[in-house]
Amino acid sequence: MAAPLSELTRMPDPKRVYAADGTRIATYTWGEFDDPVVVIVHGFASNARDNWVLTGWIRKLTLAGYRVLAIDQRGHGVSDKPHEPESYAIRTLAADVETVMDQYLVEDAFYIGYSLGARVGWEVVRDLPQRIHRAVLGGVPDGIPLERLDIEQVRAFIEDGVPVQDSATLNYIALTERVPGNDLRSLLALAEGMRLTRTVDPDPTNAPTQPILFATGAKDSVIEGSRALADAAPNGHFFAVPDRHHFNTPGSRAFKDAALEFLAE
Repeated sequence: MAAPLSELTRMPDPKRVYAADGTRIATYTWGEFDDPVVVIVHGFASNARDNWVLTGWIRKLTLAGYRVLAIDQRGHGVSDKPHEPESYAIRTLAADVETVMDQYLVEDAFYIGYSLGARVGWEVVRDLPQRIHRAVLGGVPDGIPLERLDIEQVRAFIEDGVPVQDSATLNYIALTERVPGNDLRSLLALAEGMRLTRTVDPDPTNAPTQPILFATGAKDSVIEGSRALADAAPNGHFFAVPDRHHFNTPGSRAFKDAALEFLAE
């Protein structure tokens, strides 16, 4: 008999890890302690449950014999949500993941990230070549992070209720409102923090050397940037997820199957 949906989507109680600046990061684990570990990190305005549990990734990974370690990135889920842009530099987000791995005593792992989680993953994988052997980076865009978001319009909307006119920014706000518990002020701070340096990130001239599967929806507007990053990585591989755009790619069975096949190589 198939397990009821409520069982398949039930979240374990979060365990909180303190980042270097005192921010509390919510973490979750599934699977057997001695199984190979997959560190899995969600996208912007999402969380571990939304990105990985509701889409079937956790079930798929644990059935394949992996232990899964997931986090709610700062500003998301039940992690702390600072409102200061300086709390969200890309190096800070990457350091959060590395701190969680250290706290869980994870010495060897695979990495799966989507969108923002993939952008952070590029840094983590590059930082830890001896600890992360393979990675799957889904829907990872190149260029300036969240460049299409009109920060001033979002700030005016939050502070004075001024209607947002920019269509791309409206899409970001709708994305934020889709997931219960999101805090628009913290996600605005995240956008500001990631754009402070005005540098291209990920940097294709300094790519990780481990085998990496870049998987992006065939209908995703960032696909060419993702393909370029795959070409820049010495051991990069590219998979276009059929018939998917940026927001529905995580639910794709083809994406999951390609990722599991890649991790098993």
